[in-house]
Amino acid sequence: MKRDRQTVNLRHAEMLAMIRDRQEILVDELARAFDISTMTVRRDLQTLEEQGKISRFHGGATVDIRAVAPDEKNQVALCQRLIARRAAALVSDGDSLLINGSNTALALLDHLDGKNVNAFTNNAMVVGHRYPEGVDVQLFGGVLRGTQHILTGDLTLRNLMDVHASKAFLGCTGISPDGEILCGIPSELGINETMIEHSDAYFILADYTKIGKAGTYASFHLEKKGCVITDEFAPADVLSQLRAIGMQVIQARAAEFPEVC
Repeated sequence: MKRDRQTVNLRHAEMLAMIRDRQEILVDELARAFDISTMTVRRDLQTLEEQGKISRFHGGATVDIRAVAPDEKNQVALCQRLIARRAAALVSDGDSLLINGSNTALALLDHLDGKNVNAFTNNAMVVGHRYPEGVDVQLFGGVLRGTQHILTGDLTLRNLMDVHASKAFLGCTGISPDGEILCGIPSELGINETMIEHSDAYFILADYTKIGKAGTYASFHLEKKGCVITDEFAPADVLSQLRAIGMQVIQARAAEFPEVC
C-alpha cells in the first residue's frame, strides 16, 4: 500500500511538472504520457486541483495562476505588455494583420492609435473590447473548447484561407533552440501554420519563460524565416541559436517604453 501511494505521489509530481511546463494540457495527452486510463487522469487532476496547484477545464487542465509566485507573475505580465507594445511599433498604417489566439499578440491592437488597420483573429477575447479608432477587427468563426477563448476547427481554417495579410503576429507555448514553435493547443497548430503562409511577414511573440523550451507539445518548424519578439530576460545563448538559423530577434526593453511599466 505504501509503495502504491509513493507511485501515485510520484505520478502527481511528474504530472504537475508537465502541466507547469506546458501551461495547459489535455486529459488524453496525460493518459498517453503516463500509460494510464483517462479516468485515472481525471482523478489525479481532481486531487491536484483540490490542492490548489492546477485548474481543470473540460478535457484538460491548466496552471492555477494563484500558485505562481507574485513577483514572477508580475514580471512575466510586464514582459508581455512590453512585447505587445514593441510589436505594435512594427505595424504600419494600412496594414492587414493576422493574430492568433495569443492574448499578448491581441494586446498590440491597443497601441495602434492613429493607424488604420484591418485585423483578423481567432481570439474570441476581442468580443466586447473597444479598440482605437481606425482598428477594424474581424473574428473568424470556429469552435470554442472548454473554457478556452481560442476558436479552432474547419470553419476557422476555411475563413482563414480567404485572407492574405501584410503581417501575422502569433503567440506560442514556447520556442525551442532549433526554431521549433510549440503549441499548447494541438487544434490551433494548422491555424498558426496557415497564418504564417498567408502573410508577407510574421512575428512570433514569446516572453523569456518560453524561449528555449522543449517538450511533448504539438509543434512545427519554421521553414519560412521570420522574427521573434521577446524581452530582455530571454536567454542569450538560445537567441544566438535562433539568429544562426536565420530568424531575426527583437528584444523589447523597459527603457524603450516607460509608459508601459
